[in-house]
Amino acid sequence: MNKKAIRAAFPLTVPVMAGYLVLGMGFGILLQSKGYSFWWAGLMSLTIYAGSMQYVAVDLLSAGASLLSAALMTLILNARHLFYGLSMLEKYRPIHGGRKAYLIHGLTDETYSLVCSAKPPEGVEAGVFYFWISLLDQCYWLTGSVVGGLLGQVLPFDTTGIDFAMTALFVVIFTEQWLTRKNHLSAIIGLGVSAVCLVLFGPDNFLIPAMAGIALLLTVLRSHLKEKEADA
Repeated sequence: MNKKAIRAAFPLTVPVMAGYLVLGMGFGILLQSKGYSFWWAGLMSLTIYAGSMQYVAVDLLSAGASLLSAALMTLILNARHLFYGLSMLEKYRPIHGGRKAYLIHGLTDETYSLVCSAKPPEGVEAGVFYFWISLLDQCYWLTGSVVGGLLGQVLPFDTTGIDFAMTALFVVIFTEQWLTRKNHLSAIIGLGVSAVCLVLFGPDNFLIPAMAGIALLLTVLRSHLKEKEADA
C-alpha cells in the first residue's frame, strides 16, 4: 500500500518540490548569513516546519527577541492554520495514532492545497495517501534548507530580498486556488474581512482581528460552505 501511495503522491508533489527546494535554500542561506550553521536550518525545518515563520525566526534569533515576542509573532503569522484545521476536521477524522499527529504537524499551505484537491487512488487508505503527500513535501523543504545552509557557508550571497519569497509564494497559492475552485466564497470572506480590519485597525494591527473575524465567519457558515463546495 505504501508503494502505491508513494507512486500516486509523488507526481502531485512535484510542483511543491520545485518551490520548496528553492524557498528552503533561501531560508538556509538567510539563516547562515546570520551566523548559524546549516544543521540549525535542518533542525528548524524538522521541528518548526513553517516557511514564513522560519524566515521571520531568522530576524527574531539575530535580534535576541524574547519568548513572548516570538510566541505572539508565531500566533499572528500562523493563525491561518486555524482555518485549515476547520476544513480538515472531516477529512482527518477517520485517521488515528501517530499518522494523524504528523498530518497535523505537516499541514502547510501547499500541503493543504494538495490534500484538499487530491483523491486517494483505489486500494489506498486516505490516511496513508495524505501522509506521504505531507512527508514528501517536508522532505523537499528540509533538503532545500540544509543545502542552502551548506551553500551559504562556501559561496557569497547577497540576501537582500530573499525574505520576500514567502509573500510571493502566498500570492501564487491564492491565485491557483482561485483559478481551480468554482466556489470563491471563502476567498471573498477572507479578502473582505481583511480589507475592513485594515481600514479599522491599520497595517500594523489588523492581522489578528482579521484572522479572528475570518475564523468566526467560516465557523458560522461552515455548513453553507460545505453545501456550496458539494454543488460546485
